[in-house]
Amino acid sequence: MAAGVGRTALLVAAARAIESHRSDALARDPLAEHFVRAAPDSSGWPVHPDEVPGGDAAPLWGRLGRYFALRTRTLDDHLLDAVGVGVRQVVLLGAGLDARAYRLDWPPGVTVYEVDTAEVLAFKQAVLDRADAVPAAERRTLAADLCDDWADALLDTGFVPSAPTAWLAEGLLLYLPARAERRLIATVDRLSAPGSNLAYEIKEVAESPRVRANAVYVAARERLGIDLTALFDTRPRPDSAGDLTARGWTVRTHTPYDFTALYGRGPLPEPDDALAANRWIFAASPPP
Repeated sequence: MAAGVGRTALLVAAARAIESHRSDALARDPLAEHFVRAAPDSSGWPVHPDEVPGGDAAPLWGRLGRYFALRTRTLDDHLLDAVGVGVRQVVLLGAGLDARAYRLDWPPGVTVYEVDTAEVLAFKQAVLDRADAVPAAERRTLAADLCDDWADALLDTGFVPSAPTAWLAEGLLLYLPARAERRLIATVDRLSAPGSNLAYEIKEVAESPRVRANAVYVAARERLGIDLTALFDTRPRPDSAGDLTARGWTVRTHTPYDFTALYGRGPLPEPDDALAANRWIFAASPPP
């Protein structure tokens, strides 16, 4: 958890913890601060708005934190909308340290599959056990490298490809090589029954040197030792939205700022914006 993408999971958990203590929180995750405090490298990070120097104006825990809160709420609502119309399988690809299986109000019969590395899942389980956390849905975990073939392992956990599924790849494709992204999209398409949907996050274009020098990136690197720009895969990206469209899926592409307007809270555009290239994609599988 102390290096690479695992460390970014702690960053997002801290942002969710801070958001959870706001009176106007977009999302609440009472387990988030347990993850932050359990890892030695993040144990001193803020988990409450009162602990954030500069408040919402701070580039790291303010602006970037608001982004993660908005993303969490948007994708929470997306999943709850899916189960609200009868979907009973939810697959979190790159589940990280989010506690959706525990904190969302799932209807009866929902199974939440969490796919991530063995190291992340082991750390997560240890913290959940210490917190005596009880999931609100059936939770099944799968340790897998999403750059490899993970479909058979998912089937072995009890996943039913003939049933509709809500797939989520939150904060994942930014870090995957293009080849792995293509394989992931093809796998999701192959395992998706009619009535399935997929939400994921990408960066639409490679960012300019001015954007890569944005205060958000600088603060993450200098204060936390997380070089986000070095973790992003900056090679030419596949057109996954176009691929899904060609496969018959109905695809909608949004900027984060669309949801700032919808919820009335969240980041707004800025010059040389570290968030301007981010896109949130929502796709619905083709009908029978």
